[in-house]
Amino acid sequence: MYASREDIGYDFGDDSKVGSKPVKPNPNIDGGWAWMIVFSSFLVHILIMGSQMALGILNIEWLEEFNQSRGLTAWVSSLSMGITLIVGPFIGLFIGMCGCRKTAIMGGLLNALGWILSAYASDVHCLFLTFGVTAGIGSGMVYLPAVVMVGQYFQKRKALAQGLSTTGTGFGAFLMTALMKYLCIEFGWRNAMFIQGAISLNLCVCGALMRPLSPKEIVSEKYVLRRNSEGNHAKALSRSAETIKSSRVLSEELEKKETANEEVLDSVQQIEIGSKSQSQRSMYGLRILKTVSQMMVTVRKGFAIWYSSYFGAASLFTNRVFVAFIIWALFAYSSFVIPFIHLPEIVKQYNLPSQNNIFPLTSIIAIVHIFGKVILGIVSDLPCISTWNVFLMANFTLVTCILTLPLMQTYVSLAVVCALIGFSSGYFSLMPVVTEDLVGTKHLANAYGIIICANGISALFGPPFAGWIYDITHKYDFSFYISGLLYMVGIIFLLIQPCIQKKQTREKPAEGAEV
Repeated sequence: MYASREDIGYDFGDDSKVGSKPVKPNPNIDGGWAWMIVFSSFLVHILIMGSQMALGILNIEWLEEFNQSRGLTAWVSSLSMGITLIVGPFIGLFIGMCGCRKTAIMGGLLNALGWILSAYASDVHCLFLTFGVTAGIGSGMVYLPAVVMVGQYFQKRKALAQGLSTTGTGFGAFLMTALMKYLCIEFGWRNAMFIQGAISLNLCVCGALMRPLSPKEIVSEKYVLRRNSEGNHAKALSRSAETIKSSRVLSEELEKKETANEEVLDSVQQIEIGSKSQSQRSMYGLRILKTVSQMMVTVRKGFAIWYSSYFGAASLFTNRVFVAFIIWALFAYSSFVIPFIHLPEIVKQYNLPSQNNIFPLTSIIAIVHIFGKVILGIVSDLPCISTWNVFLMANFTLVTCILTLPLMQTYVSLAVVCALIGFSSGYFSLMPVVTEDLVGTKHLANAYGIIICANGISALFGPPFAGWIYDITHKYDFSFYISGLLYMVGIIFLLIQPCIQKKQTREKPAEGAEV
Protein backbone atom coordinates (compact mmCIF):
# COMPACT_ATOMS: atom_id res chain seq x y z
CA MET A 1 0.00 0.00 0.00
CA TYR A 2 2.92 2.32 0.57
CA ALA A 3 6.13 3.00 -1.34
CA SER A 4 8.99 0.86 -0.27
CA ARG A 5 12.68 1.59 -0.69
CA GLU A 6 12.60 -0.09 -4.08
CA ASP A 7 10.17 2.57 -5.29
CA ILE A 8 12.51 5.37 -4.23
CA GLY A 9 15.58 3.89 -5.83
CA TYR A 10 17.85 3.62 -2.81
CA ASP A 11 20.36 0.87 -2.15
CA PHE A 12 20.24 -0.83 -5.52
CA GLY A 13 23.88 -1.64 -5.98
CA ASP A 14 24.84 -4.54 -8.20
CA ASP A 15 25.32 -7.57 -5.99
CA SER A 16 26.16 -9.98 -8.76
CA LYS A 17 29.69 -10.31 -7.49
CA VAL A 18 28.43 -11.20 -4.09
CA GLY A 19 26.12 -13.79 -5.58
CA SER A 20 28.96 -15.62 -7.30
CA LYS A 21 29.70 -17.50 -4.09
CA PRO A 22 27.25 -18.94 -1.55
CA VAL A 23 27.19 -16.81 1.59
CA LYS A 24 26.14 -18.08 5.00
CA PRO A 25 23.71 -15.88 6.94
CA ASN A 26 25.23 -13.80 9.70
CA PRO A 27 24.40 -15.43 13.09
CA ASN A 28 24.22 -11.97 14.69
CA ILE A 29 21.32 -10.93 12.46
CA ASP A 30 18.00 -11.72 14.22
CA GLY A 31 19.96 -13.54 16.93
CA GLY A 32 23.16 -13.67 18.94
CA TRP A 33 24.50 -10.18 19.65
CA ALA A 34 21.31 -8.68 18.20
CA TRP A 35 19.55 -9.34 21.51
CA MET A 36 22.28 -7.48 23.35
CA ILE A 37 21.50 -4.53 21.07
CA VAL A 38 17.84 -4.82 22.10
CA PHE A 39 18.89 -4.90 25.77
CA SER A 40 21.10 -1.84 25.27
CA SER A 41 18.27 0.05 23.56
CA PHE A 42 15.90 -1.01 26.35
CA LEU A 43 18.21 0.54 28.98
CA VAL A 44 18.57 3.70 26.88
CA HIS A 45 14.79 4.13 26.84
CA ILE A 46 14.66 3.64 30.62
CA LEU A 47 17.42 6.17 31.33
CA ILE A 48 16.35 8.80 28.78
CA MET A 49 12.62 8.56 28.11
CA GLY A 50 11.87 7.25 31.61
CA SER A 51 13.77 10.14 33.19
CA GLN A 52 11.88 12.65 31.07
CA MET A 53 8.58 11.14 32.19
CA ALA A 54 9.69 11.79 35.79
CA LEU A 55 10.40 15.49 35.28
CA GLY A 56 7.07 16.37 36.91
CA ILE A 57 8.68 15.63 40.29
CA LEU A 58 11.51 18.08 39.58
CA ASN A 59 9.11 20.63 38.12
CA ILE A 60 7.40 20.96 41.53
CA GLU A 61 10.78 21.46 43.23
CA TRP A 62 11.79 24.11 40.69
CA LEU A 63 8.55 26.03 41.26
CA GLU A 64 9.20 26.15 45.01
CA GLU A 65 12.89 26.97 44.65
CA PHE A 66 12.83 29.75 42.03
CA ASN A 67 9.29 31.17 42.51
CA GLN A 68 8.74 31.58 38.77
CA SER A 69 5.52 31.17 36.78
CA ARG A 70 4.32 27.72 35.86
CA GLY A 71 4.57 28.53 32.17
CA LEU A 72 8.22 29.62 32.37
CA THR A 73 9.24 26.69 34.57
CA ALA A 74 7.46 24.19 32.32
CA TRP A 75 9.70 25.24 29.42
CA VAL A 76 12.65 23.48 31.12
CA SER A 77 10.98 20.08 30.68
CA SER A 78 9.63 20.99 27.25
CA LEU A 79 13.08 22.02 26.02
CA SER A 80 14.67 18.80 27.24
CA MET A 81 12.04 16.58 25.65
CA GLY A 82 11.81 18.64 22.46
CA ILE A 83 15.54 19.04 21.83
CA THR A 84 16.10 15.30 22.39
CA LEU A 85 14.02 14.69 19.27
CA ILE A 86 14.61 17.89 17.27
CA VAL A 87 18.38 17.33 17.00
CA GLY A 88 17.72 14.03 15.18
CA PRO A 89 18.81 15.21 11.68
CA PHE A 90 22.10 16.56 13.04
CA ILE A 91 22.75 13.40 15.05
CA GLY A 92 22.42 11.55 11.74
CA LEU A 93 25.52 13.48 10.61
CA PHE A 94 27.46 12.30 13.67
CA ILE A 95 26.38 8.72 13.04
CA GLY A 96 27.56 8.98 9.43
CA MET A 97 30.99 10.23 10.51
CA CYS A 98 31.64 8.45 13.82
CA GLY A 99 29.22 5.53 13.90
CA CYS A 100 26.48 4.71 16.40
CA ARG A 101 28.81 3.50 19.17
CA LYS A 102 30.99 6.61 19.44
CA THR A 103 28.00 8.94 19.02
CA ALA A 104 26.13 7.21 21.87
CA ILE A 105 29.15 7.27 24.21
CA MET A 106 29.70 11.00 23.60
CA GLY A 107 25.98 11.58 24.14
CA GLY A 108 26.06 9.72 27.44
CA LEU A 109 28.87 11.93 28.70
CA LEU A 110 27.06 15.09 27.57
CA ASN A 111 23.78 13.99 29.14
CA ALA A 112 25.47 13.25 32.48
CA LEU A 113 27.23 16.63 32.33
CA GLY A 114 23.88 18.38 31.82
CA TRP A 115 22.34 16.70 34.88
CA ILE A 116 25.37 17.49 37.07
CA LEU A 117 25.61 21.14 35.98
CA SER A 118 21.87 21.57 36.59
CA ALA A 119 22.44 20.68 40.25
CA TYR A 120 24.28 24.02 40.61
CA ALA A 121 21.76 26.15 38.65
CA SER A 122 20.99 29.51 40.26
CA ASP A 123 17.75 30.22 38.35
CA VAL A 124 15.38 28.82 35.76
CA HIS A 125 17.29 30.43 32.89
CA CYS A 126 20.40 28.46 33.84
CA LEU A 127 18.31 25.28 33.70
CA PHE A 128 17.32 26.21 30.14
CA LEU A 129 20.99 25.93 29.14
CA THR A 130 22.28 23.16 31.41
CA PHE A 131 19.31 20.81 31.44
CA GLY A 132 17.13 21.83 28.49
CA VAL A 133 19.92 22.22 25.92
CA THR A 134 22.96 20.29 27.22
CA ALA A 135 21.17 17.25 28.63
CA GLY A 136 18.68 17.37 25.74
CA ILE A 137 21.36 17.19 23.05
CA GLY A 138 23.12 14.42 24.95
CA SER A 139 19.87 12.45 25.14
CA GLY A 140 19.36 12.84 21.40
CA MET A 141 22.89 11.58 20.69
CA VAL A 142 22.08 8.34 22.53
CA TYR A 143 18.43 7.87 21.57
CA LEU A 144 18.80 7.85 17.77
CA PRO A 145 21.73 5.35 17.68
CA ALA A 146 19.75 3.05 20.00
CA VAL A 147 16.88 2.93 17.50
CA VAL A 148 19.10 2.69 14.40
CA MET A 149 21.20 -0.19 15.75
CA VAL A 150 18.10 -2.32 16.39
CA GLY A 151 17.07 -1.73 12.77
CA GLN A 152 20.50 -2.82 11.52
CA TYR A 153 20.63 -6.04 13.52
CA PHE A 154 17.11 -7.27 12.75
CA GLN A 155 15.54 -8.19 9.41
CA LYS A 156 12.78 -10.73 10.07
CA ARG A 157 11.64 -9.62 13.54
CA LYS A 158 12.13 -5.87 13.35
CA ALA A 159 8.76 -4.89 14.81
CA LEU A 160 9.09 -7.25 17.79
CA ALA A 161 12.66 -6.10 18.49
CA GLN A 162 11.69 -2.42 18.34
CA GLY A 163 8.65 -3.13 20.51
CA LEU A 164 10.70 -4.87 23.20
CA SER A 165 13.36 -2.15 23.25
CA THR A 166 10.88 0.73 23.44
CA THR A 167 9.01 -0.82 26.36
CA GLY A 168 11.83 0.67 28.38
CA THR A 169 9.91 3.96 28.21
CA GLY A 170 7.02 2.50 30.20
CA PHE A 171 9.22 0.70 32.71
CA GLY A 172 11.36 3.81 33.04
CA ALA A 173 8.33 5.98 33.75
CA PHE A 174 7.62 3.87 36.86
CA LEU A 175 11.19 3.25 37.99
CA MET A 176 12.60 6.73 37.42
CA THR A 177 9.55 8.49 38.90
CA ALA A 178 9.82 6.45 42.11
CA LEU A 179 13.60 6.92 42.21
CA MET A 180 13.41 10.67 41.61
CA LYS A 181 10.73 11.11 44.27
CA TYR A 182 12.82 9.17 46.80
CA LEU A 183 16.02 11.08 46.01
CA CYS A 184 14.29 14.46 46.28
CA ILE A 185 12.80 13.57 49.67
CA GLU A 186 16.01 12.12 51.11
CA PHE A 187 18.69 14.36 49.59
CA GLY A 188 16.97 17.40 48.02
CA TRP A 189 16.47 18.12 44.33
CA ARG A 190 20.02 19.38 43.74
CA ASN A 191 21.68 16.24 45.07
CA ALA A 192 19.03 14.17 43.28
CA MET A 193 20.06 15.69 39.95
CA PHE A 194 23.73 15.08 40.76
CA ILE A 195 23.03 11.42 41.54
CA GLN A 196 20.94 11.13 38.38
CA GLY A 197 23.89 12.50 36.43
CA ALA A 198 26.06 9.70 37.81
CA ILE A 199 23.39 7.15 36.88
CA SER A 200 23.25 8.60 33.35
CA LEU A 201 26.89 7.61 32.83
CA ASN A 202 25.51 4.11 32.28
CA LEU A 203 24.45 5.42 28.87
CA CYS A 204 28.13 5.17 27.90
CA VAL A 205 28.00 1.46 28.75
CA CYS A 206 24.89 1.12 26.58
CA GLY A 207 26.75 2.84 23.76
CA ALA A 208 29.73 0.49 24.16
CA LEU A 209 27.39 -2.46 23.61
CA MET A 210 26.40 -1.08 20.18
CA ARG A 211 28.95 -3.13 18.25
CA PRO A 212 28.82 -2.10 14.58
CA LEU A 213 28.29 -4.62 11.83
CA SER A 214 31.17 -4.86 9.35
CA PRO A 215 30.43 -3.99 5.70
CA LYS A 216 31.00 -7.64 4.71
CA GLU A 217 28.37 -8.78 7.20
CA ILE A 218 25.86 -6.24 5.92
CA VAL A 219 26.48 -7.16 2.25
CA SER A 220 26.28 -10.90 2.90
CA GLU A 221 23.06 -10.55 4.84
CA LYS A 222 21.52 -8.47 2.05
CA TYR A 223 22.45 -11.21 -0.40
CA VAL A 224 20.87 -13.93 1.72
CA LEU A 225 17.68 -11.94 2.16
CA ARG A 226 17.44 -11.22 -1.57
CA ARG A 227 17.82 -14.91 -2.44
CA ASN A 228 15.05 -15.76 0.05
CA SER A 229 12.73 -13.10 -1.39
CA GLU A 230 12.57 -13.11 -5.18
CA GLY A 231 9.53 -10.88 -5.16
CA ASN A 232 11.40 -8.01 -3.58
CA HIS A 233 14.21 -8.45 -6.09
CA ALA A 234 11.75 -8.23 -8.97
CA LYS A 235 10.40 -4.96 -7.59
CA ALA A 236 13.93 -3.60 -7.32
CA LEU A 237 14.45 -4.21 -11.06
CA SER A 238 11.51 -1.89 -11.86
CA ARG A 239 13.13 1.24 -10.39
CA SER A 240 13.02 4.50 -12.33
CA ALA A 241 15.91 5.48 -14.66
CA GLU A 242 16.13 9.00 -13.27
CA THR A 243 16.81 7.80 -9.73
CA ILE A 244 19.47 5.37 -10.97
CA LYS A 245 21.21 8.15 -12.85
CA SER A 246 21.18 10.48 -9.85
CA SER A 247 22.49 7.72 -7.56
CA ARG A 248 25.31 6.90 -10.02
CA VAL A 249 26.30 10.54 -10.32
CA LEU A 250 26.37 10.80 -6.54
CA SER A 251 28.46 7.64 -6.18
CA GLU A 252 30.92 8.85 -8.86
CA GLU A 253 31.36 12.15 -7.02
CA LEU A 254 32.03 10.33 -3.75
CA GLU A 255 34.53 7.99 -5.47
CA LYS A 256 36.41 10.95 -6.91
CA LYS A 257 36.60 12.58 -3.49
CA GLU A 258 37.74 9.33 -1.88
CA THR A 259 40.41 8.85 -4.58
CA ALA A 260 41.75 12.36 -3.97
CA ASN A 261 41.78 11.77 -0.22
CA GLU A 262 43.58 8.45 -0.67
CA GLU A 263 46.25 10.20 -2.74
CA VAL A 264 46.75 12.65 0.11
CA LEU A 265 47.09 9.79 2.58
CA ASP A 266 49.57 7.96 0.30
CA SER A 267 51.70 11.05 0.02
CA VAL A 268 51.66 11.43 3.78
CA GLN A 269 52.71 7.81 4.21
CA GLN A 270 55.58 8.25 1.71
CA ILE A 271 56.78 11.32 3.57
CA GLU A 272 56.59 9.37 6.81
CA ILE A 273 58.73 6.52 5.39
CA GLY A 274 61.31 8.94 4.05
CA SER A 275 61.58 10.80 7.34
CA LYS A 276 62.64 7.84 9.48
CA SER A 277 66.15 9.20 9.59
CA GLN A 278 64.96 12.54 10.91
CA SER A 279 64.37 13.47 14.51
CA GLN A 280 61.64 11.99 16.71
CA ARG A 281 59.80 15.33 16.71
CA SER A 282 59.29 15.14 12.94
CA MET A 283 57.85 11.63 13.29
CA TYR A 284 55.27 12.85 15.80
CA GLY A 285 54.37 15.72 13.49
CA LEU A 286 53.84 13.39 10.55
CA ARG A 287 51.69 11.03 12.63
CA ILE A 288 49.53 13.94 13.73
CA LEU A 289 49.23 15.08 10.11
CA LYS A 290 48.21 11.57 9.05
CA THR A 291 45.59 11.35 11.80
CA VAL A 292 44.17 14.75 10.89
CA SER A 293 44.04 13.76 7.21
CA GLN A 294 42.17 10.55 8.05
CA MET A 295 39.72 12.52 10.18
CA MET A 296 39.14 14.96 7.33
CA VAL A 297 38.43 12.06 4.96
CA THR A 298 35.87 10.64 7.40
CA VAL A 299 34.24 14.04 7.99
CA ARG A 300 34.00 14.85 4.27
CA LYS A 301 32.59 11.45 3.40
CA GLY A 302 30.04 11.55 6.24
CA PHE A 303 28.98 15.10 5.40
CA ALA A 304 28.63 14.24 1.70
CA ILE A 305 26.31 11.33 2.48
CA TRP A 306 24.34 13.41 5.02
CA TYR A 307 24.01 16.36 2.61
CA SER A 308 22.96 14.16 -0.31
CA SER A 309 20.27 12.51 1.83
CA TYR A 310 18.62 15.86 2.54
CA PHE A 311 19.49 18.13 -0.38
CA GLY A 312 21.12 16.01 -3.10
CA ALA A 313 19.70 14.40 -6.21
CA ALA A 314 18.73 11.31 -4.21
CA SER A 315 17.15 13.38 -1.43
CA LEU A 316 14.75 11.71 0.98
CA PHE A 317 12.30 14.52 0.29
CA THR A 318 11.78 13.28 -3.27
CA ASN A 319 9.67 10.48 -1.79
CA ARG A 320 6.17 11.91 -1.35
CA VAL A 321 5.07 9.18 1.03
CA PHE A 322 8.00 10.01 3.31
CA VAL A 323 7.05 13.70 3.18
CA ALA A 324 3.48 12.73 4.16
CA PHE A 325 4.99 10.71 7.01
CA ILE A 326 6.77 13.85 8.23
CA ILE A 327 3.53 15.87 8.13
CA TRP A 328 1.83 13.14 10.15
CA ALA A 329 4.65 13.22 12.74
CA LEU A 330 4.18 16.98 13.22
CA PHE A 331 0.68 16.41 14.60
CA ALA A 332 0.81 12.93 16.11
CA TYR A 333 3.04 13.23 19.17
CA SER A 334 1.23 16.15 20.80
CA SER A 335 -2.03 14.17 20.74
CA PHE A 336 -0.34 11.54 22.90
CA VAL A 337 1.24 14.06 25.31
CA ILE A 338 -1.83 16.26 25.90
CA PRO A 339 -3.84 13.61 27.84
CA PHE A 340 -0.98 13.29 30.34
CA ILE A 341 -1.18 17.06 30.95
CA HIS A 342 -4.95 17.58 31.19
CA LEU A 343 -6.20 14.30 32.68
CA PRO A 344 -5.51 15.34 36.31
CA GLU A 345 -7.55 18.52 35.79
CA ILE A 346 -10.39 16.59 34.11
CA VAL A 347 -10.47 14.23 37.10
CA LYS A 348 -10.89 17.22 39.43
CA GLN A 349 -13.57 18.72 37.19
CA TYR A 350 -15.67 15.53 37.39
CA ASN A 351 -14.99 15.03 41.13
CA LEU A 352 -13.15 11.72 40.70
CA PRO A 353 -9.96 12.30 42.75
CA SER A 354 -10.58 9.46 45.21
CA GLN A 355 -10.84 6.80 42.51
CA ASN A 356 -7.96 8.31 40.53
CA ASN A 357 -5.72 8.25 43.60
CA ILE A 358 -6.25 4.49 43.91
CA PHE A 359 -5.30 3.81 40.28
CA PRO A 360 -4.35 6.95 38.31
CA LEU A 361 -5.55 7.18 34.72
CA THR A 362 -2.07 8.15 33.54
CA SER A 363 -0.74 4.93 35.08
CA ILE A 364 -3.33 2.97 33.09
CA ILE A 365 -2.02 4.55 29.90
CA ALA A 366 1.59 3.80 30.83
CA ILE A 367 0.96 0.14 31.77
CA VAL A 368 -1.16 -0.74 28.72
CA HIS A 369 1.30 1.19 26.53
CA ILE A 370 3.97 -1.40 27.38
CA PHE A 371 1.78 -4.31 26.31
CA GLY A 372 0.62 -2.41 23.23
CA LYS A 373 4.17 -2.05 21.90
CA VAL A 374 4.96 -5.75 22.30
CA ILE A 375 1.64 -7.06 20.96
CA LEU A 376 1.60 -4.74 17.94
CA GLY A 377 5.21 -5.73 17.23
CA ILE A 378 4.36 -9.44 17.31
CA VAL A 379 1.30 -8.95 15.08
CA SER A 380 3.25 -6.84 12.57
CA ASP A 381 5.91 -9.54 12.19
CA LEU A 382 3.35 -12.14 11.10
CA PRO A 383 3.89 -13.00 7.40
CA CYS A 384 0.23 -12.47 6.51
CA ILE A 385 -0.02 -9.05 8.19
CA SER A 386 1.12 -5.71 6.74
CA THR A 387 3.04 -3.48 9.15
CA TRP A 388 1.64 -0.43 7.37
CA ASN A 389 -1.97 -1.57 7.91
CA VAL A 390 -1.34 -2.27 11.61
CA PHE A 391 0.26 1.18 11.90
CA LEU A 392 -2.76 2.89 10.32
CA MET A 393 -5.32 0.95 12.39
CA ALA A 394 -3.52 1.92 15.60
CA ASN A 395 -3.51 5.56 14.52
CA PHE A 396 -7.23 5.51 13.76
CA THR A 397 -7.95 3.99 17.16
CA LEU A 398 -5.84 6.59 18.95
CA VAL A 399 -7.37 9.60 17.20
CA THR A 400 -10.87 8.25 17.91
CA CYS A 401 -10.03 7.95 21.61
CA ILE A 402 -8.59 11.48 21.70
CA LEU A 403 -11.80 12.90 20.19
CA THR A 404 -14.13 10.94 22.48
CA LEU A 405 -12.23 11.28 25.77
CA PRO A 406 -13.80 14.68 26.73
CA LEU A 407 -17.25 13.07 26.42
CA MET A 408 -16.51 10.51 29.16
CA GLN A 409 -17.62 11.65 32.63
CA THR A 410 -17.23 8.53 34.80
CA TYR A 411 -14.06 6.89 36.04
CA VAL A 412 -14.84 3.55 34.36
CA SER A 413 -15.44 5.13 30.94
CA LEU A 414 -12.33 7.28 31.26
CA ALA A 415 -10.30 4.21 32.28
CA VAL A 416 -11.51 2.28 29.21
CA VAL A 417 -10.61 5.14 26.86
CA CYS A 418 -7.22 5.60 28.56
CA ALA A 419 -6.50 1.87 28.17
CA LEU A 420 -7.27 2.13 24.44
CA ILE A 421 -5.01 5.21 24.20
CA GLY A 422 -2.18 3.30 25.87
CA PHE A 423 -2.58 0.23 23.66
CA SER A 424 -2.99 2.06 20.33
CA SER A 425 -0.07 4.39 21.09
CA GLY A 426 2.10 1.27 21.00
CA TYR A 427 2.48 2.07 17.29
CA PHE A 428 5.54 4.10 18.32
CA SER A 429 7.50 0.83 18.15
CA LEU A 430 6.46 0.48 14.49
CA MET A 431 7.73 3.91 13.43
CA PRO A 432 11.37 2.79 12.83
CA VAL A 433 10.11 -0.26 10.92
CA VAL A 434 7.85 1.81 8.66
CA THR A 435 10.64 4.35 8.11
CA GLU A 436 13.11 1.62 7.15
CA ASP A 437 10.59 0.12 4.72
CA LEU A 438 10.29 3.51 3.06
CA VAL A 439 13.99 4.41 2.69
CA GLY A 440 16.05 1.30 3.48
CA THR A 441 18.54 0.50 6.23
CA LYS A 442 21.28 2.65 4.67
CA HIS A 443 19.25 5.85 5.07
CA LEU A 444 17.46 4.90 8.31
CA ALA A 445 19.57 7.15 10.55
CA ASN A 446 18.92 10.31 8.52
CA ALA A 447 15.29 9.48 7.76
CA TYR A 448 14.32 8.55 11.31
CA GLY A 449 16.21 11.63 12.51
CA ILE A 450 13.80 13.75 10.46
CA ILE A 451 10.77 11.88 11.85
CA ILE A 452 11.74 12.29 15.50
CA CYS A 453 12.62 15.93 14.75
CA ALA A 454 9.01 16.44 13.65
CA ASN A 455 7.87 14.64 16.81
CA GLY A 456 10.12 16.94 18.85
CA ILE A 457 8.52 20.04 17.35
CA SER A 458 5.12 18.57 18.20
CA ALA A 459 6.22 17.81 21.78
CA LEU A 460 7.77 21.27 22.18
CA PHE A 461 4.84 23.38 21.00
CA GLY A 462 1.87 21.03 21.49
CA PRO A 463 1.39 21.37 25.28
CA PRO A 464 1.81 25.20 25.33
CA PHE A 465 -0.65 25.40 22.43
CA ALA A 466 -3.15 23.33 24.40
CA GLY A 467 -2.66 25.59 27.42
CA TRP A 468 -3.21 28.66 25.25
CA ILE A 469 -6.51 27.19 24.00
CA TYR A 470 -7.61 26.61 27.59
CA ASP A 471 -6.77 30.21 28.54
CA ILE A 472 -9.06 31.41 25.74
CA THR A 473 -11.97 28.95 26.06
CA HIS A 474 -11.61 27.96 29.75
CA LYS A 475 -12.44 24.39 28.71
CA TYR A 476 -10.25 21.34 28.29
CA ASP A 477 -12.51 19.83 25.65
CA PHE A 478 -11.26 22.05 22.82
CA SER A 479 -7.65 21.00 23.42
CA PHE A 480 -8.59 17.40 22.65
CA TYR A 481 -10.84 18.29 19.72
CA ILE A 482 -8.33 20.55 17.96
CA SER A 483 -5.36 18.23 18.51
CA GLY A 484 -7.49 15.28 17.37
CA LEU A 485 -8.56 17.06 14.17
CA LEU A 486 -4.95 18.02 13.36
CA TYR A 487 -3.96 14.43 14.02
CA MET A 488 -6.67 13.28 11.61
CA VAL A 489 -5.25 15.60 8.93
CA GLY A 490 -1.88 13.86 9.28
CA ILE A 491 -3.49 10.43 8.93
CA ILE A 492 -5.33 11.57 5.79
CA PHE A 493 -1.97 12.56 4.27
CA LEU A 494 -0.71 9.04 4.97
CA LEU A 495 -3.72 7.57 3.17
CA ILE A 496 -3.73 9.88 0.13
CA GLN A 497 -0.05 9.95 -0.86
CA PRO A 498 0.47 6.16 -1.25
CA CYS A 499 -2.62 5.99 -3.47
CA ILE A 500 -1.36 8.86 -5.66
CA GLN A 501 2.13 7.35 -5.95
CA LYS A 502 0.67 3.92 -6.76
CA LYS A 503 -1.48 5.48 -9.51
CA GLN A 504 1.51 7.33 -10.97
CA THR A 505 3.56 4.10 -10.96
CA ARG A 506 0.86 2.37 -12.98
CA GLU A 507 0.60 5.27 -15.47
CA LYS A 508 4.33 5.33 -16.27
CA PRO A 509 4.46 1.90 -17.99
CA ALA A 510 1.35 2.83 -19.99
CA GLU A 511 3.01 6.04 -21.21
CA GLY A 512 6.15 4.11 -22.19
CA ALA A 513 4.07 1.61 -24.16
CA GLU A 514 2.36 4.42 -26.09
CA VAL A 515 5.71 5.97 -27.01
